[in-house]
Amino acid sequence: MKPGKWTTRIVCAVVVFLALIGVALVAVRSVSIIQASRTGVEPSNPYDLLFVQQRLITFAHILPGLLFMVLGPLQFVKRIRARHIGFHRWSGRVLLISVALIGLSALKMGTRAFGGPNETAATYFFTSIFLFSFAKALFHIRRREIAAHREWMIRGFSIGLGIVTIRPVVGMYFAFTDMSRLEEVLGIAFWIGFSLHLLAAEIWIQITRPSRATA
Repeated sequence: MKPGKWTTRIVCAVVVFLALIGVALVAVRSVSIIQASRTGVEPSNPYDLLFVQQRLITFAHILPGLLFMVLGPLQFVKRIRARHIGFHRWSGRVLLISVALIGLSALKMGTRAFGGPNETAATYFFTSIFLFSFAKALFHIRRREIAAHREWMIRGFSIGLGIVTIRPVVGMYFAFTDMSRLEEVLGIAFWIGFSLHLLAAEIWIQITRPSRATA
């Protein structure tokens, strides 16, 4: 079964929407940290306070994340690949550098995760898959194995985009309870959010995989 035109458009729209939310999250977090640094007034929320206390590693994570959210969707635009292959290649290289910075900083931040050992375990598990996916994507494109490169790019980008989905997962939980259990729920939300994205990536890969002859 191959996805129809409207199914493809809906998936693309969802990806762009999530990426824009990611950009907004970076902006909000950056403003929060800068404001706290200028005024000397630390956030009362312990979750926000943790990012202020480790502001350098946070910026090392979210600023490459901004590039990831902007450049990532462009890698999958057929028109850009067909008409502007130079831009596609150079933006891909910048994306890979961003991926490395995001992954390494995520591993560092995982040692002081607000959600405790559960969030730390999820961070290390999915960050490893995230980095491995892009390493495999690079390996295959250097061998001109376009189909395999595409599949690993989808896996890596989908996992990276999963950080956005964690927010509504947490929001849906607290729609029925209070925020006092944020530390406990955050780790669970990490597992759910990233797992959903990895599952969605595998489904999309399966239904859009070209035939052997086409590949």
